[in-house]
Amino acid sequence: MGSSRTTVVVAAGAVWFLLCTAVLGGFAAIATLGGALAGGCGGDGGTGGGSQQIGPRSWSAEQTGNAQTIVEIAVARALPRRAAAIAVATAIVESQLNNVTYGDADSLGLFQQRPSQGWGSPATILNPALSTATFYDRLLQVPGWPTLPAGVAEQAVQRSAFPERYAPAEPPAAALVERFWKGPDNPPPPTDTAPAPGGDAAAQAAAFATLGCADQGGSSIPLSPEDLDRHHMPPGFTLPADPQQRAAVSYVISKIGAPYVWGAKGPDAFDCSGLMLAAWASAGVPIPAGTVSQKNAGTPVGSLSQLAPGDLLLTPGSLGSPSNPRHVGMYVGHGVVVDAYDSSTGVIVSPLSKWTPQIVTIRHIAGPPGEPAPPPSALAAGAPR
Repeated sequence: MGSSRTTVVVAAGAVWFLLCTAVLGGFAAIATLGGALAGGCGGDGGTGGGSQQIGPRSWSAEQTGNAQTIVEIAVARALPRRAAAIAVATAIVESQLNNVTYGDADSLGLFQQRPSQGWGSPATILNPALSTATFYDRLLQVPGWPTLPAGVAEQAVQRSAFPERYAPAEPPAAALVERFWKGPDNPPPPTDTAPAPGGDAAAQAAAFATLGCADQGGSSIPLSPEDLDRHHMPPGFTLPADPQQRAAVSYVISKIGAPYVWGAKGPDAFDCSGLMLAAWASAGVPIPAGTVSQKNAGTPVGSLSQLAPGDLLLTPGSLGSPSNPRHVGMYVGHGVVVDAYDSSTGVIVSPLSKWTPQIVTIRHIAGPPGEPAPPPSALAAGAPR
């Protein structure tokens, strides 16, 4: 009996070892192909590795990953932690934080949003980042949402037939937010400054889209995406004469090729708004952090023909909208823009013509507005790729 039992144990151990080897081999293959390498024999590759006990519950890889997405988008939009807790609680109730492809009627995704009710296309709803951005957009339209009792804000957004389910989900949601939140809390956004969807910002975007690539003095410079090496300034480029504009422009140019890291503000890595913050700080001009605040920095510029070096150009980006731009770059003069684009490209050079269809607002920070830079002596089309 003892020998038989030993044989069984040895065989079971061998099977366990082979399974672990196969699983780890699969993870290694995924890592080689560019996928995420996380977890191990006892894990499912969740955020931080495998299933996790966070607060009163254990959460799977998909659940923790989706919670982290919801929280990080709140941080990126400079929303308070309360917004993230409301959103996570809603997703717990609606989908158990799983990005499901089914639901009641045509409901889909983390928040069980419905295409037929104006929440977006199925592809948009099934993109966790985009569906989260849409949820926040609607939450911000609820009067007094930061101070409403537990479950009330969720119901105001979702209009569920079972509103009593939201409040009990807030404690586990708060634990998830605590786990993934980065940085200090943010104050609630002002309720009287955000333009209504489809309002002035959208009209300004449409107006900008009709304009061509104009230098700050109004002269057209025929640059296109093919004409610029995104990691080098075009030959013959000259810096602006104004000392503050020169300092800010010099700074962003010096960072071309630096890596993009979300939330980074330098000196070696940046996200888009962090680069703008550091550049103007180098010129002795303070501006707020984050695109949510930078869209109101300085003074507005009404036309591309009035651009000055150092002006901030804001676009919706991947997470925003015309009324809530989430990406920013700096116009450096001569039809050229520098921005911290994404983690795969870092800080790059682009022609203004590539930005034009997407610009929703322009902010002048310092120096003469719309003042032409000194004419270039030999501004060429650009260095060869």
